[in-house]
Amino acid sequence: MTEKPERQESSIAAFWRGLFGRGNEVTLRESLEEALEEHEEDSDAPALGEAERTMLFNVLDYSALMVEDIMVPRADIVGVSASVGFDDLIKLFSSASHSRLPIYRDALDEILGMVHVKDALKLVADEADTRDFRVSSISRPVLFVAPSMKVMDLLARMRKSRTHMAIVVDEYGGTDGLVTIEDLVEQIVGEIEDEHDETDVPALTDIGNGGFDADARLELEALEDKLGFDLLPEEDADDVDTLGGLVFSLAGRVPDIGEVIPHESGYSFEVLDADPRRIRKVRIHAPKPGAPITDE
Repeated sequence: MTEKPERQESSIAAFWRGLFGRGNEVTLRESLEEALEEHEEDSDAPALGEAERTMLFNVLDYSALMVEDIMVPRADIVGVSASVGFDDLIKLFSSASHSRLPIYRDALDEILGMVHVKDALKLVADEADTRDFRVSSISRPVLFVAPSMKVMDLLARMRKSRTHMAIVVDEYGGTDGLVTIEDLVEQIVGEIEDEHDETDVPALTDIGNGGFDADARLELEALEDKLGFDLLPEEDADDVDTLGGLVFSLAGRVPDIGEVIPHESGYSFEVLDADPRRIRKVRIHAPKPGAPITDE
């Protein structure tokens, strides 16, 4: 009998096999950390891609995250007044590009609930009379949580209550921020974009003296074209696609704001903006005068 050819094992499958093949005398978190290290050191193991590594590290850190780490801050909340008319509500949904909006009475400190776009559109489909429309008629409940609540606990609470928006309140009852179920999921899988999200090209701004300010989403290839040399050896190039991925790879973690990560070329990368999960903006410093530029 002819043996079936073995299918090549994917990198992520090989990783999980190594993880759960070990004993249970240590915690899952400890096993995951150890397996990550061993997998990276094993030259025979299929290489984990950048996205796979990022997701695994995100899982590791998820339990330590608090709501205040991921919330949309008050200044960025788009809400709707309880007195809004139907036509204005539809216009607001269109301009905000959100499927859910919090409803407030007089200010954001008085959140009454939320409105979902599909409930508003159902009125249109049903040809309902909206002349005396009150948004309270299609209001849905929201959760109210403290900034110090664990993200894992909020996810469990949202799933149990089937409520997909939480308002983050301070000790005095004022609104600090907002979290949706999408925000929680994105902490593991990364930014989820749909056809309504803005797709601005990540910026690269010349600041003089050979330096640049750049969006961390900038394609690494575009930066290399600008600098005139490769920032990674060929064998690692397939694993890193963006400037943020390069800085993360060099540091082995998400660096703090203000931290400067050196590169062997003489260039260095200063983190201008970041949160606990991702790098957002980077300043690229050119080598000091007289320092040689090494093409990797």
